[in-house]
Amino acid sequence: MATKSKSTSTKKRSKKEGDEVVAKLRIRVHAYEHKLLDASLKQIMDTVNRLDATIVGPVPLPTEIKRYTVNRAPFVFKDAREQFEMRVHKRVIDIMNPNQKVVEALTNLSLPSGVSIDVKMI
Repeated sequence: MATKSKSTSTKKRSKKEGDEVVAKLRIRVHAYEHKLLDASLKQIMDTVNRLDATIVGPVPLPTEIKRYTVNRAPFVFKDAREQFEMRVHKRVIDIMNPNQKVVEALTNLSLPSGVSIDVKMI
């Protein structure tokens, strides 16, 4: 009896010669206040548009909600509790093919306190 060999099509595909590797600068911005976040995103986008770079976004990411439950009284009233929550709003901006001027302008940009930024080169 002859056994048939199974051929798998899990070969790695090579890139076509016409494909180019695109450098991206991914900026993740998050803050507790959405108005402050949107104002800082507008400032970033104006800076990048002034230097003629292409922008993808801002893309809103899901809001991270942290909830805390605390007893109101320390001893007798165990059923009385308060609930607090913190909302972290997040956005992502991709900048395609950034040049040195764009990176330098973004590092010199002063944003309001309460807005934090993560920058990655992809």
